[in-house]
Amino acid sequence: MDSLAGLFAHATPSARAFFSGNLCQSVSFTEGGYLHLLKAGVLTLCHEGERDLVLTEPTLLFFPRERQHSFAVDPETGVDLVCATVELGSADGNPIGQGLPDIVVLKLSSHPALAPICDLLVAEAFSQADGRQAALDRLFDYLLILIVRHVVQSGEVSTGVLAGLADPRLSRALTAMHDEPQKPWTLESLADVAGMSRTRFAEHFRALIGRTPLDYLTFWRMTVARRLLSRGKPVKFVAAQVGYTSAAAFSRVFSRMEGKPPREI
Repeated sequence: MDSLAGLFAHATPSARAFFSGNLCQSVSFTEGGYLHLLKAGVLTLCHEGERDLVLTEPTLLFFPRERQHSFAVDPETGVDLVCATVELGSADGNPIGQGLPDIVVLKLSSHPALAPICDLLVAEAFSQADGRQAALDRLFDYLLILIVRHVVQSGEVSTGVLAGLADPRLSRALTAMHDEPQKPWTLESLADVAGMSRTRFAEHFRALIGRTPLDYLTFWRMTVARRLLSRGKPVKFVAAQVGYTSAAAFSRVFSRMEGKPPREI
């Protein structure tokens, strides 16, 4: 069972590279998410509410959501760096964006599985080959998936959907919802998938995810619906794809949760 397949099918993270080279001056980042790859040099990371972090070896820095941070470097030597903006859709309620910690710091010496893709990314970033931008963006997209996989497998999050996917029982129910949002799921049928009693499942799900199972199901269905609507799919088709027997019933729920009717997406 691939617990991330359905999630990534409808809520795929994306990145776009915007800087590669030697950074020789201080710089601040204020809007949106960021992914930084330190290739070489001494970099001091300053971010809100935390002590400064001095990095002296190849390291990945991932800010899933907007969080002001800045880099201080020695202007004489600078640092070799590759940076990308990150879009997780958290403003629209993407569960990936909601489930990640505020910052992920991964030293490549401690995470050798990331080294091959980082080597490719650095080689592409410091080349002048045709198609470089497209290659960088796709490599960063893949790197994002690896980071999300690492967070789930390592158990670094204690609440939210990624914490739920790390729980063997809740993962089965979450994966079922992600893979088949059109099915007429009930509390009982989801509890059966998880192999738990209805009461225990409902309590454990709410404690870990922060929503009731059926509230999360509605939330996920609207996440899928937004993606389909943004691709120009008709409302009646979208309603059926997310488990509603009529376009009117779907439109009522969508309008209540999104603040506007589906035809305005």
